[in-house]
Amino acid sequence: MSVVIAGCGDLGTEIGLRLAEQGHEVVGLRRHAERVPAPLTGLPVDLRTEVPQLPGDVELLLVATAADGRTPEDYRAAYVDGLRNLLTGVLEAGALPRRALLISSTAVCGDGDGEEVTEDDPPAPATPTAEVLLEAEEIFHEHFPHGTVLRLAGIYGPGRTRLIDRARAGAAAGAAWTNRIHRDDAAAAAVHLLTTAAQPLTLYLGVDDEPARERDVLAFLAEQLGAPPPEDVPEADAPRRGSKRLSNRRLRASGFALRYPTYREGYRAVLAGEGERHS
Repeated sequence: MSVVIAGCGDLGTEIGLRLAEQGHEVVGLRRHAERVPAPLTGLPVDLRTEVPQLPGDVELLLVATAADGRTPEDYRAAYVDGLRNLLTGVLEAGALPRRALLISSTAVCGDGDGEEVTEDDPPAPATPTAEVLLEAEEIFHEHFPHGTVLRLAGIYGPGRTRLIDRARAGAAAGAAWTNRIHRDDAAAAAVHLLTTAAQPLTLYLGVDDEPARERDVLAFLAEQLGAPPPEDVPEADAPRRGSKRLSNRRLRASGFALRYPTYREGYRAVLAGEGERHS
């Protein structure tokens, strides 16, 4: 089947390589198309300002764009303007994708106070950038009512060492709940939802099995690194924003199995140098 991936960064490239291994012909849209690795075919386009010229036989469509910065303007250019230009390209090509998937973020779920959050909870974006992501989801579903949105939690994996660096530096940590997913599991989930025989639902949360308090994750990493344990941030001083426990029950019920069910297995793999980050 012909696959178009809009946004061939680290995650989009990993998804594309996995689909190519299954025998699909994959076209990756990227400003610097020379960075799209074989056997994927790179198509140079800046979706923020350009409408792509797409093949008419697209069967699987993945939207995995990423913003260049963290301002609402950066997000709007990547997630709203880019999506509109992509959808215009799909229409102009006369393509009728059999399945479409949009990568979004659990930031759309809003902040929390430690409660469990599922796909049945209404979105509650708490920041201007999260509001832009929700707008993109709505635009996507206007064009693909049966399309699927995969909201991913914090992605870690090869080359993504922010928490490792914090643990090595002895950063203080609080009791806020955090959620994450390994890059390879995020990619595998996207491939699963694009290719599973059963029609997927319209929304899934992409997280691992175990929400964890920030201090527990940093303490584990410090132990693995032989570094001092993190200093506790007093509860009165700890920021509570984003403290929620996200559930992956719906994703698991679809038949998906995680390779790294918790941060322990995942970070051990990262520390062991397993995997490659795609530039």
